[in-house]
Amino acid sequence: MPQEIMKNFIIDFDSTFTKVEAFDILGEIVLADHPEKEKVLNQIKKITNKGMDGTLNLRDSIEKRLNILSPHKDDLNELITQLKKQVSKSFERNREFFSKFRNHIYIVSNGFKEFIVPIVSEYGIKPDHVLANEFTYDEQGNITGFDITNALASNEGKVETIKNLNLKGEVYVIGDGYTDFEIKKAGLASKFYVFTENVSRRSVLENADHVAPSLDEFLFVHNMNTVLSYPKNRINVLLLENIHDKAFDILKEEGYQVEILHESLDEDMLCEKIKNVSILGIRSKTNVTENVLENANRLIAIGAYCIGTNQIDLEACLRKGVAVFNAPYGNTRSVVELAISEIIMLMRNIPDRIMEMHAGVWKKSAHLSNEIRGKILGIIGYGNIGSQLSILAEAMGMKVFYYDLEERQTIGNAVKCQSMNELFALADVVSLHVDGRPENENMIGEKEISQMRDGAILLNLSRGNIIDSDALKKAIETGKLRGAAIDVYPNEPKTNHNTFSSPLIGLPNTILTPHIGGSTQEAQMNIADYVPNVIMDFINSGSTNNSVNFPQVKLPVLENAHRLMHIHHNEPGILAKIDKVLADHNINIVGQYLKTNDIIGYVITDIDKKYPKDVIKDLKKIDHTIRVRLLY
Repeated sequence: MPQEIMKNFIIDFDSTFTKVEAFDILGEIVLADHPEKEKVLNQIKKITNKGMDGTLNLRDSIEKRLNILSPHKDDLNELITQLKKQVSKSFERNREFFSKFRNHIYIVSNGFKEFIVPIVSEYGIKPDHVLANEFTYDEQGNITGFDITNALASNEGKVETIKNLNLKGEVYVIGDGYTDFEIKKAGLASKFYVFTENVSRRSVLENADHVAPSLDEFLFVHNMNTVLSYPKNRINVLLLENIHDKAFDILKEEGYQVEILHESLDEDMLCEKIKNVSILGIRSKTNVTENVLENANRLIAIGAYCIGTNQIDLEACLRKGVAVFNAPYGNTRSVVELAISEIIMLMRNIPDRIMEMHAGVWKKSAHLSNEIRGKILGIIGYGNIGSQLSILAEAMGMKVFYYDLEERQTIGNAVKCQSMNELFALADVVSLHVDGRPENENMIGEKEISQMRDGAILLNLSRGNIIDSDALKKAIETGKLRGAAIDVYPNEPKTNHNTFSSPLIGLPNTILTPHIGGSTQEAQMNIADYVPNVIMDFINSGSTNNSVNFPQVKLPVLENAHRLMHIHHNEPGILAKIDKVLADHNINIVGQYLKTNDIIGYVITDIDKKYPKDVIKDLKKIDHTIRVRLLY
């Protein structure tokens, strides 16, 4: 067998091993009580960046920052404490790499040994493999400067330092600055990997052999993964429909490549866009059809940043092995508050008074103006929103009756009706809070409206296809219904630039809102926090207990083992075949979990860390397999 070529790894410290530049943190410490702290810190950062991108002499960069700060030796203790909390996430999770290759890893930095060695030694890196500058001090412990005889105190100092190491075999440089590229430029490194997890400099990117958004990417390229089966920076996320920026921040922080589009996409556009997408985030206007899914060869999960999932073909997602997650509680309060406000406005004919005032008509009258206290609210659909509406309405003095096909726990003094007809005969206000399943289409038509009390009010903040709009228009025009509040419609504009059309436009005492029931900053932030986290839990651990289509599995944290996911059509004997493959490869099973539904089986298997790589191929060959994935 040919002898394996020795590999050596040269790693930068500031903004690579750590998320930050040490001098910036030192500045925060030294200038804590300085009256112009922010101004001075910005000055230091500018000097740092000029030194890193090569536009300022390195020695001048160090001298200028030290002269501004005039730090003391004691300040370094606090600096070390803070830097230990700022180690790059991908470095933290790959401690095994540093331990395994400690004899071939060198930290080469224009920073200072005094604070670098205490940080990297905790990762198994040898102190004598830390090549960096050293401070000079006076008798009182003030830092007076640095050893100017050290090659690393000068431009191209890293080049000179690497030459002196006289390394044998291949040399790989991982860093974020121009001085790291100079090692490759001088012919002393096989490749330069620009590290962009913390900072990205255009002048450095242009000279890199490979962009490494994380250490996981570098290890993946070199087949050295021990923690993640696939670098997160290679997982593409597409967020549509103006999803809150918090979702972007969470997913980006996790290491994914995230693209945001503020509008929805039609089927043809989504079919093209989704080809390389692993995680899709949508709201209510984007339809994920079977045709779309046929083009989604890399799709792992869909996040619906809303309550409903009727815009997604859940069964086709199952057949494709795509888990779907939603936000069942995130906008509940926002929808309920809008419903309450609309009930009050409609009971007092406020919409008509508003229009009259804008037309210059003063019409002060108590005619057809009522309090909601003592009135009866009928809620159809007593789920999360319906039940919360019940609580607020009752607190404001309304009597609440509800109807739901499912058995629900009654809250407060609400009373369950046995049929919609019973509810219609009682209610002064009817509020709809049902899902968009096909059987609910036009559930409120001319017949149902005729069964409501004369002068009743109707609200729909659920799904646009629930009400027959023409029947509702007729009921308001004839006075059968006193008014209505509608937030959702059978056909809604795709973007804010499209025109809205409805038979309900211009009707008296009618509130029309553009599907904004859940559109508050609080709701969108809650949803943007919840959905990415349940998706990341699924991708990282395999847990599906928050999925709307997958069998529900809540998995424990795994240590010192690997976790395999196997999704298959729900056919007998698959689990036995999985176990046989593992046994044939002499793999010990640490733990195993199986859940099924009518369409798929979902198996999570925890195995010993050492396993042959071709076991994945053999698992994929099992009949009826949909997807196999090594989680970690």
